[in-house]
Amino acid sequence: MQRPPFTALAAVYDAIMADVEYDHWADFVLSYARDQELELHDALDLACGTGGFTRELWAAGLNVTGVDGSAEMLDVARGRLPDVRFEVGDLRTFDLGKPFDLVTCVFDSLNNLLTPEDLGAALSRAAAHLRPGGLLACDLNTRLGVRELWEGDEIEGVARAAGGQEVHYHWSHHYDAAQDLGVVQAFCRVMGEGGEFEEFVETHRERGYDPAEVSALLGPAGFVSWEIVEYPDYAEPEPRTPRVWVFARRGEAA
Repeated sequence: MQRPPFTALAAVYDAIMADVEYDHWADFVLSYARDQELELHDALDLACGTGGFTRELWAAGLNVTGVDGSAEMLDVARGRLPDVRFEVGDLRTFDLGKPFDLVTCVFDSLNNLLTPEDLGAALSRAAAHLRPGGLLACDLNTRLGVRELWEGDEIEGVARAAGGQEVHYHWSHHYDAAQDLGVVQAFCRVMGEGGEFEEFVETHRERGYDPAEVSALLGPAGFVSWEIVEYPDYAEPEPRTPRVWVFARRGEAA
């Protein structure tokens, strides 16, 4: 029943996450880019999963490429966006051999990198895939956000998958103080129309990163300027801000 992260979950992920506001997030990112008078043509969506945010960038007219570490999640993404290029890749080491105007990584995906060294490596790969002056837009849960992920430390519900199956889910969260990690046990029971069912559990771990920790990594990664803000008003984060957004620019060509 125990499965690796983002494998069995891929088939029911979009049903469970149907309320995620990918469209609002895309508007948030693209509005920032417009305010900076950036011309965006090519975008790279990192940790794109099943393509929810990728689809919004594509709908906005961008030529989008998606990268994710889960082949199962990308199988779903290719089904919903057959004209988009998707590649399996590790955020710390991927190399597509071409630059982009915009690189994104949303839905606290960078928190799955459990050490500052790994996060720094991912930020360096993002910078390496930006054209001079290009923009990285990403979000991260802060340390507080990872400690207090959900009120009551659990969520549960029933959703309907695209194939008609009924998905019962119960996800529980706890904070492992010894490792300084948030741990989510994601249990799902997928019910078929004939009463048959499949159950699985995936364990997901996240490390929180506060703004000062992220700032310390951006310069060495290759960025020359950045802002760390709150959603949706671009305000300066407060001590109890659970999630921040980072907008970082690669330097212009010499």
